[in-house]
Amino acid sequence: MKTAHLAHIVRHPVKSAGYQELDRAALIQGRPMPFDRVWAVATEAAKFPAAPEGWAAKMNFLRGAAEGRLQAIRARFDEATGSLTLTHPDRPAFTGTLPADGPALVAWLRPLWPANRPAPRALVQRQDGGALTDVPDPFVAILSLGSLRALGQSMGRALSIHRFRGNLWIEGWAPWAEVELIGREITLGETRLRIEEPITRCVATTFDPETGAAAGDTLAALQTGWGHQDFGVYARVLSSGTVATGDRVEITP
Repeated sequence: MKTAHLAHIVRHPVKSAGYQELDRAALIQGRPMPFDRVWAVATEAAKFPAAPEGWAAKMNFLRGAAEGRLQAIRARFDEATGSLTLTHPDRPAFTGTLPADGPALVAWLRPLWPANRPAPRALVQRQDGGALTDVPDPFVAILSLGSLRALGQSMGRALSIHRFRGNLWIEGWAPWAEVELIGREITLGETRLRIEEPITRCVATTFDPETGAAAGDTLAALQTGWGHQDFGVYARVLSSGTVATGDRVEITP
């Protein structure tokens, strides 16, 4: 396997409402990416009355699989102040402070959400302080630029990393090499992680994150080319430390 390095670090402060690229991040043992999916917008059909006590399934929230236009939101979040700015090609920019400006954020998102689905209700956090990721385990999502290029070539188009809402993008791995690492450990910057399982994808990845429009059936391409709908892997942080773009990735023997 080629020498690999960390090419992109991405977080999503509000679930399905914007992506933010970072130069570095401080990973914490047994925790997901810091400030990734800390908040989510619950719908009127959510299965909890106010805020979820612990993890809650994505069907309770606004999500890109239900409305592709959400995929085109970009975020800029300052964890020190709670300041959040969101931009979208079809909306004026939103700027507020979380969680205080949650109602204003819900109002900003409402025109992007289908009228025939349960309406946005409120910005929520987990009562136990955890993340509202798609799976209950406290994983970090690791993806490969080599696999992304292979998938794009099979579809005849370049694919943005932001279709896949990952956290750590690796350059230098052969296509799909990350799947072969399940059960193995890697070192990245000051941290150590164990690759746990593949990430099965949904229709959200079929939308262009520049425009929010449907643009290429990633799921059909994965199924036709590789016999599954997986892209990327989940990993568990085994030791805390800082990671930065350019850090080498090494596989533990």
